[in-house]
Amino acid sequence: MRRCLASLCFLIWQAAPPSFAADPRAALARARVFYNQQQFEAAVTAADVAMYLGVLKEGGIAPRSRARALSAIRMFHKFLMIEQYADCNPAGIIESPRIHPTLPHFLTTREVDALFAACHGTADETIRDRAMLELLYATGLRVSELVGLKLREVNLQAGYLMTIGKGNKERLVPIGEPACRAVTDYLQGVRYKHDPTTTNSYLFLSRLGDAMSRQAFWNLIKKRAYQAGISKNISPHTLRHSFATHLLENGADLRSVQILLGHADLSTTQIYTHVTRERLKRLHQEIHPRG
Repeated sequence: MRRCLASLCFLIWQAAPPSFAADPRAALARARVFYNQQQFEAAVTAADVAMYLGVLKEGGIAPRSRARALSAIRMFHKFLMIEQYADCNPAGIIESPRIHPTLPHFLTTREVDALFAACHGTADETIRDRAMLELLYATGLRVSELVGLKLREVNLQAGYLMTIGKGNKERLVPIGEPACRAVTDYLQGVRYKHDPTTTNSYLFLSRLGDAMSRQAFWNLIKKRAYQAGISKNISPHTLRHSFATHLLENGADLRSVQILLGHADLSTTQIYTHVTRERLKRLHQEIHPRG
């Protein structure tokens, strides 16, 4: 029975971000309040699960983290039913915490320019960093898509790249001239110099000649943002948000932005429409007869 409880706590810990539980013991301590180790399967009720989620809420746990915990509990009780340890799933009737969408953080065009300007000089790392930042902002790729790019997937002459996103879906994304120039400079001045026979198929390489990792790029963008004097807490995804926001600000339609970002659902892209309020107001004033 103790093993069952430990398994549940591990599921809860695994489903939650680091801020929710630093290790499985933290999840175990929370779960022990409501889960009787001797009568685990028979004693747990929907009220117990609801009370458990209430304690998480009182403890300052975010709605998204509480929803993940509830999902883990549901999965665990489903397992108990499959294995015939229980007759019902007490978490099945509990409504998930309502998650309020957070507005994406993005950079202004001036901040984007400052970020690129921070990559000045002729050092190999500087040239590579500039190329990666330019390409990320020009295409709106996810960081995993950026570091996973292969040489054969980028056609600078045509101004396109091919990437495989979520759900193993391929999409073509155009590349602007500044990004093409930055990547060309990197290929000619850095990439082929360190790997002339293209032994490594990845586009962007680390100092050791390996493919860049997500963690390495995260450190890269933090470093360049600090050098640029940007006080915002930015991440690689900030440039993806900036890409979408600036497109909409300059008149792109939502459907086109959805395709470029690789979103399966248009509702995912709609979160960026917050930036178009001022633009819509200007359009109304310019076009409407009584604007």
